[in-house]
Amino acid sequence: MIRVTLPPHLRKLAHVDGEVLLTVSGEITQRTVLDALEARYPMLCGTIRDRVTLRRRPFVRFFACQEDLSNESPDAPLPDAIATGAEPYLVVGAMAGG
Repeated sequence: MIRVTLPPHLRKLAHVDGEVLLTVSGEITQRTVLDALEARYPMLCGTIRDRVTLRRRPFVRFFACQEDLSNESPDAPLPDAIATGAEPYLVVGAMAGG
């Protein structure tokens, strides 16, 4: 099981409390995790990634094992700790403003 932590506004939109547990088949990448997340919670489509290009939204960041993966290839394998469920995959709403 893959553990995914969403920011509060996306948890509210998806009607979930705490972490989301996902089953992902095949290689564990950012793309496959986000595909599984959006398949299970269709109301999240377009909130994390653009619906057409599937690119990350500007104010959304991805973290795994204390590393910012936001600008990494979406098809690069995620760390083993994510694939085994030892660590969560974090979707974080970036802070902006002045």
